[in-house]
Amino acid sequence: MGGLPFQVSDPLILTVAFAMVGAILGFFIWNFPAGHIFLGDGGAYLIGFILAECSILLVMRNPQVSAWYPVLMLVYPIFETLFSIYRRRVLKGVPAGYPDGVHLHTLIYQRLMRWAVGSKDERHMLRRNSMTSPYLWLISLMAVLPATLFWNKNIILLIFIGLFIVLYVWLYWRIVRFQSPRWMIIKR
Repeated sequence: MGGLPFQVSDPLILTVAFAMVGAILGFFIWNFPAGHIFLGDGGAYLIGFILAECSILLVMRNPQVSAWYPVLMLVYPIFETLFSIYRRRVLKGVPAGYPDGVHLHTLIYQRLMRWAVGSKDERHMLRRNSMTSPYLWLISLMAVLPATLFWNKNIILLIFIGLFIVLYVWLYWRIVRFQSPRWMIIKR
């Protein structure tokens, strides 16, 4: 999200975005792949708040930026939340705030990485956890790249939002049914 403020000459959002990149990069370097520290809810909520605030400010301060740009840029966490609410309320009939272990990232961890990385010893569990991340980066990149390229084209952004949702649901149901696509499975 730091590239677009540079293109539209918005120094405030550019500064905030790159400050966040620096903070997250510091955390990432310290944490990946060994998993020495965890971000936790507070860190995740802070990052989410800053991304949401930057998204709103970017669209409000720069009328040439499509309102669909931040939606596509952040479609993975947005849709994950909406899909989780649907899964809990409609499919399970429990309150939306109840925890569950069937988020896409959890399924990738449990169903793909379990076979790829060793035993249940702590070292293997940490490696399994960090090997889940590249899958999530790839999934997110499928939204971030088109958002970055077509930031001012409403129809194209809407098409990519729809494509992302279809891809997410397809991938989710394949993994839930133990029919993971071959490209996702790592052999030992």
